[in-house]
Amino acid sequence: MVLRPAAAMAGVLVTRPEADAAELAEALRRRGHTPLIEPLLDIRFTGTEPLDLTGVQALVFTSANGVRAAAGRTHIRDLPVHAVGRKTADAARQAGFVHVTAAAGDGQALAADLTRMIDPAKGRLLHVGGAAVAVDIGALLRPHGINLTRVVGYEAVAAGTLSAASLDALDQGLIGYAMFFSPRTARTFASLLTSHGRQAACARITALCLSAAVAAGLDGLRFQEVRTADRMEAEAMLELLPG
Repeated sequence: MVLRPAAAMAGVLVTRPEADAAELAEALRRRGHTPLIEPLLDIRFTGTEPLDLTGVQALVFTSANGVRAAAGRTHIRDLPVHAVGRKTADAARQAGFVHVTAAAGDGQALAADLTRMIDPAKGRLLHVGGAAVAVDIGALLRPHGINLTRVVGYEAVAAGTLSAASLDALDQGLIGYAMFFSPRTARTFASLLTSHGRQAACARITALCLSAAVAAGLDGLRFQEVRTADRMEAEAMLELLPG
């Protein structure tokens, strides 16, 4: 769903999957901004069989969707949880997990924490995540003798088009900012904008990117400005906005 901003106020395009976009949109409203929700990835949960937790000493989550996938496939909530960042850790706590620690926001930091905190003799780790991963955490842990099993809990399917409402907002110059949280989302936006022939609209838009890797996904588009968060958290993205 796309929410149309008042003509006098530049809207903020939110490209996150729907479940994550709703929370972000509310945070934007609290700060006085007008969100326009255009999910560019559709999250589809896969598998219904219970998770095999035999010999598992801790769960690993690299996204809130991984938490949601796991929570639907086990009633156990007292296993330690290692989350990639604060928002994923918050999602784990909201799902009822009681022993949760958060890394600094990316896979490399999470792997470093696990290397320091995990005793391989106490059992394996179970990572519930998406079909595509940005960092192979298991490969980073293997030299340290830590066994990590990966379970695909969901897949992210890229949108095939932009909504008519978003195209109209682009044409009317109602979008002042666009938020991108993953390289794939950025690449999808770039591809769709090109297919719709709306590349020129970027000249009026400031792109807000979670990392340099995300910003690289927008290569080829000429934005008014591209800003990159100083840390990989949603709050850092909000800090890129005025007000």
